[in-house]
Amino acid sequence: MEYSLQYYWEHYNGKINLPPDLPADKNEFSYLFYKKRGDQPCYNILKNIDPANSVLSTSYFIGVDWVHEKKLAIYVAPKLNTKPGVSITSSDDWQSIKETDYLNMLFSCIRHSDVAKEIKELFEIKWDKPEIEIEQKKDLLTPLLVVQYLVLVKDIVRKGLKKAYYRVEENLYSKVKGKVKVSATIKRNLLRNKKLNTFCSFEEFGLNCVENRLIKKALVFIRKYLPTYLNIGSEAYIKDLINYISPAFDTVSDEVELSEIRHTKPNVFYKEYEEAIRLSKLILSRYGYNISNIEKDTISTPPFWIDMSKLFELYVLGLLKDRFQSHVQYHFTHYGNELDFILKSDKYKLVIDAKYKPKYIDGEIDEDIRQVSGYARLKKVYNFLEKEYPESIDCLIIYPDQENGSNSLANIELLNAEVQSYNGVFKLGIKLPLIS
Repeated sequence: MEYSLQYYWEHYNGKINLPPDLPADKNEFSYLFYKKRGDQPCYNILKNIDPANSVLSTSYFIGVDWVHEKKLAIYVAPKLNTKPGVSITSSDDWQSIKETDYLNMLFSCIRHSDVAKEIKELFEIKWDKPEIEIEQKKDLLTPLLVVQYLVLVKDIVRKGLKKAYYRVEENLYSKVKGKVKVSATIKRNLLRNKKLNTFCSFEEFGLNCVENRLIKKALVFIRKYLPTYLNIGSEAYIKDLINYISPAFDTVSDEVELSEIRHTKPNVFYKEYEEAIRLSKLILSRYGYNISNIEKDTISTPPFWIDMSKLFELYVLGLLKDRFQSHVQYHFTHYGNELDFILKSDKYKLVIDAKYKPKYIDGEIDEDIRQVSGYARLKKVYNFLEKEYPESIDCLIIYPDQENGSNSLANIELLNAEVQSYNGVFKLGIKLPLIS
């Protein structure tokens, strides 16, 4: 590995030691993650005259990416500073940094089927860029792909596997079916004095179609992969998914050629298959379609980013649904305005926003509060909540708080902490699962 790979964490703001041979005419390096509400920077680097004193700031994205191809790459870990505002300058300060169990957050919310559909907006993969070699245990992308894939395949199994025509080549005894493969019949039968055998190619209708075989092959990879990933927080949940899915594929082969995969066509009656095939290809391509590569200590990965603010939003949605079920609505929209959540229950009628910003622990962000307050003045929101103007609608901002936050939203008062400078605006901290 000739390039430099440096490790940091989300919400980092401090020094980065840049290689001296980076382009002299470029003083800033950054990458923007595409989001519906406006692109957001994954990282930003300001180059100093002394490269060792350059400054890196990361936001709420985790992953690995090139700062400059073949020279410098950075890895951003899912770690939250439990003491906001404290500068991490030495290994002793690392004790205030805890690794967020982002998979546990994902498991917490995908139990709700309508939440699981939102996973595809969580990450971005740069397949066209050179791969970066990292330790397999630091691989953040594959577990995410695996979880999304298993949830999708579970829905396919629940609805029933697709049946289709598929081509079979078989050496038949005393009969002919379909098209006779003359060359194969001569080589494998006549030259071996098997005069009653005929090698034939024909079509059959059933479950062993190329799409199901591709899904089965990815499942075989996943079974081999699970024991190698030590940090998986809810491995039991994944095993339950596999145990639910596997029996449906007992009669399906896992033998599939890349040439067959390229010729699959979408089917309106099996809409989930198109996404399942795409994910199967992603999972298999991570290991070069070779199961033995799963056992290596290192893995080459394309650059990727995972949006932790989106994951936090889905995590909060899962907690809200755990308590309020269908009384909470996600992404309530009105002419370009998109609310995170709107809650209409017997006790609460609220506009709720999830902010993945530790600053709320001991402060507030006026821009966020103005935004959520503006949502609460929409006529469509008043109509949905059955409120009459000028009656005000309360707003709630939910943020991460590892010290004093709640582990869940069950049986707690949502409107307990009013934001000091505003009327009718409240905030609520929740704890995120951590890797011990």
